[in-house]
Amino acid sequence: MAARLLFNGGRVNAMRNLVYAVDGPCSMHELVQNSLLYRELMAEREEILRHKWIESEKVGRDVGFDLAVIDWRLRYRSQWRKWRQAQRPSALS
Repeated sequence: MAARLLFNGGRVNAMRNLVYAVDGPCSMHELVQNSLLYRELMAEREEILRHKWIESEKVGRDVGFDLAVIDWRLRYRSQWRKWRQAQRPSALS
């Protein structure tokens, strides 16, 4: 098993810059897309887009992404996050 060390330059803490990829080539893009944080952000984005569509249909016009984000976060985010955490396997909680 060959491990490859990737360094993501920048001014962030050095420990957070080090990423180990095991078993062959792996790009930083692939590592990010496979991270739990990225998957959670994309799932949240999908919920916001769904909320935007529903609210836009209710008023008969596009409410815009910014308004949908604010409204969804104020009204639904905490419950959605609890639901998401309950869905996650216990090893990842």
